Amino acid sequence: MSTLRMTSDLRRQLILGAARRCFARNGFAGTTTKSVAAAAAISEGLLFKHFPSKAALYAEILAEECEADPELAHLLGQEPSTGTLVELMRGMVRHFMQISEVPDDEEAQRLRLMTTSHLDDGEFARLLYAKVADLIGTVFVASLDRAVESGDASRIGSEPLNLFWFAHHTVLMAALSRLPAIPCLAYGNASDVERQLCEFLLRGIGLNETAIASHLDREWSPGQGQPVTAESA
Repeated sequence: MSTLRMTSDLRRQLILGAARRCFARNGFAGTTTKSVAAAAAISEGLLFKHFPSKAALYAEILAEECEADPELAHLLGQEPSTGTLVELMRGMVRHFMQISEVPDDEEAQRLRLMTTSHLDDGEFARLLYAKVADLIGTVFVASLDRAVESGDASRIGSEPLNLFWFAHHTVLMAALSRLPAIPCLAYGNASDVERQLCEFLLRGIGLNETAIASHLDREWSPGQGQPVTAESA
């Protein structure tokens, strides 16, 4: 049984490796499950036993990239707290807003794919949302609970994970409005927009003004480091 399990896991990794090469070379639209199977030297039927669709393959690759991100690993390794919550929101804002500043970047193409999925069958978006929830949802909810317990936040509603999605969708839409070569909406100075958006989201998930000012002022440095995400995501 152990040998069979290892063989299955190895086959899965070989398929993912082949898929990465195909997506890197041809993009999402130009890659087919048939081409991935050929690159992995397996039948398309065997590929489908591991991944039911091209969207499932791509979502898995993005999730693995997120898990390998040292910034995200640092965040996930921290104790749940108000500070962790603020860092998560700040990282998400920076990630999405930086994507909109480089519209030809690979991340921008992924953002377009995510948006298109909502208007199509939704498969890719569903898969990616599920993986983001698995990766970040527990940290968000636990940190929000600690913020409430410490008096830094008020409880809003009975589904705390919804607050993460509301924040995520807000930032996603803000990034989309700036994605075209001529932005659909001009928010103004990029640094000011990021700060304002962070404050808006933190208020929306229940943090009070004292906690926002304390943690955001302590950590705010718009040009420092790389953003944290998943959807990435």
